[in-house]
Amino acid sequence: MSDKITAIANGIYDNVGGIQNVKKIVHCMTRVRMEIKDYSKVNITELKAVQGVMGVVEDDTLQVVVGPGTVNKVAQKMVDMAGVKLGEPMNVTSGKEKVEELAAKTKADVKKKNQKPWSKILKSISNIFVPLIPAFVGAGIIGGIASVLGNMMTAGQISGDHWATIIMVMKIVQSGVFAYLNIYVGINSANEFGASPSLGGVIGGIIMLTGVTPESPLPNIITGGNLSPNQGGIIGVIFAVFLMSIIEKKLRQVMPESIDIIVTPTIVLLIMSLVTIFLIMPVAGAISNSLVGFINWILDVGGIFAGFLLGALFLPMVMFGLHQILTPIHLDMITNTGVTELLPILAMAGAGQVGAAIALWTRCRKNTTLVELIKGALPVGVLGIGEPLIYGVTLPLGRPFITACIGGGIGGAVIGMFGNVGATSIGPSGVALIPLINNGHILQYVIGLLAGYAGGFVATYFFGTTEAMRKGQI
Repeated sequence: MSDKITAIANGIYDNVGGIQNVKKIVHCMTRVRMEIKDYSKVNITELKAVQGVMGVVEDDTLQVVVGPGTVNKVAQKMVDMAGVKLGEPMNVTSGKEKVEELAAKTKADVKKKNQKPWSKILKSISNIFVPLIPAFVGAGIIGGIASVLGNMMTAGQISGDHWATIIMVMKIVQSGVFAYLNIYVGINSANEFGASPSLGGVIGGIIMLTGVTPESPLPNIITGGNLSPNQGGIIGVIFAVFLMSIIEKKLRQVMPESIDIIVTPTIVLLIMSLVTIFLIMPVAGAISNSLVGFINWILDVGGIFAGFLLGALFLPMVMFGLHQILTPIHLDMITNTGVTELLPILAMAGAGQVGAAIALWTRCRKNTTLVELIKGALPVGVLGIGEPLIYGVTLPLGRPFITACIGGGIGGAVIGMFGNVGATSIGPSGVALIPLINNGHILQYVIGLLAGYAGGFVATYFFGTTEAMRKGQI
C-alpha cells in the first residue's frame, strides 16, 4: 500500500513540473487539489496516464482524481515529501535557493529537537488559537461595546427598547464566536494534530451536549450526578481531538481504501463520542469542582493575599476554559449581598495582560509580527476580552504570560486591600465593568486597574522578554 501511494505521489509530481512548481496542496473527498505556479510545465496527458489517477480537472486549481480513501494518503504523502502541512505554502526551489532552504530547514530541525516539551505544547496551543484572533477581535469589540451599553442600562444611565434591540444584536454577533468556540477549537486542533477538521468540529460540538434535556440527562460517572453542557471547556476539546487524531491515523493505515471514507469517520466518532462524554467531560468537571472549592477557601482568607492569588491565577483559568465555572459563585454573591466582590479582583488579570502587551510592544518593536498581533488584540483586552492576548501574544511566548499573571496579582492585591469593591452584575471585565461597580467604589476599581496595568508592564518590561523576542526571531 505504501509503495502504491508513493508511486502515485511521485507520478503526479513528475507530470506537474515537480515539487518546485506546486504552490499549495489540499484535498477533498476524491481529489488532490494543487495550486500550480507555471501551467506550461504541466503534462495533462501523462498525468492522466499515471497508475492510480482516475482523471484530471482543470479549474482554479489543478485537481487530480484518485478516489476516496486513497486521496487522504496521497495528499499527505505529497506534503510530507515537500516538508509542509496540508494547505501550507510550498516554497521548494532549486539550485542555490534550494541549498539555502535546506540549511534553514536543518537549523530549524535542530532547534526543534532542542525545544523543551512545554515549548512544543505552547506552540501547538498558539497554532490552534492564532487563526481565531480576527474573529476574537471583531466579535470582542462588538461584544465589549454591547456590555458597556448593557451595564449602562442596568445602572439606569440609558433606557428604551431601541437600546435593548441594539444591545441584543451586538450580543448575537459576539455569540457567533464565543458561544460556539468549542467547535472552532475542535476544527483548528484537528488541523494542528493532522486529523480531519470536520471530525474535530464534531468533537467540539459534542461537548455542548446538544439535545440533552434536564428530563433525560447523561450521567457523570465520577460524581454520580449529571453532566452539564460545555463541561470540560476548550481544554477538554483539545485533548479529545488529540486522542481522536491518533485513532484516525491508525485506522487509515489499515482500512481498505474502498470503505475508508465511510467506515473510518464512523468508527472514530463512535469511539471518541463515548470517551469524550463519559470520561473526558467528567474528569474536567471534577477538576472544575476542586477549583471552585479552592477559590472559596481563598475568598475566606480575604485581604491582599487573596486579591493577589486570585488576580494571578485567573489567566490560567481562562486559558483552560475554566473561568465559566465561576458564574454560579458570582450570582450567589449578588443574590446574598447585592454585589460580587470576586469579579473586580479577577478583572485585574486582564489589566495585567494589557500592561504586559504594552511592554512587549515597547520592548519588541523590531518584532513586527508580534507588534501586529498586539495591535489587533489590545483594544478588546482593554474592554475585558482576554482570549486574543492570551492565545495570540502572551501564552505562546511563555515568559510574558507569567509576568502578566504577576501584574494581575498586583492589581488584585490593590482591590483586596481596599475591600468592599463589588460589581452589581456580571459581564466582561476591564474598562467595560466600570458602570457596574457598586456606588462609592469606582475610584478604587480604577486605581486597581491602573495598578494591574503598571504591574504587568513593569514585570514584563524587565523580566518578560528575551533577546530572541526583541529581535523578532520568535
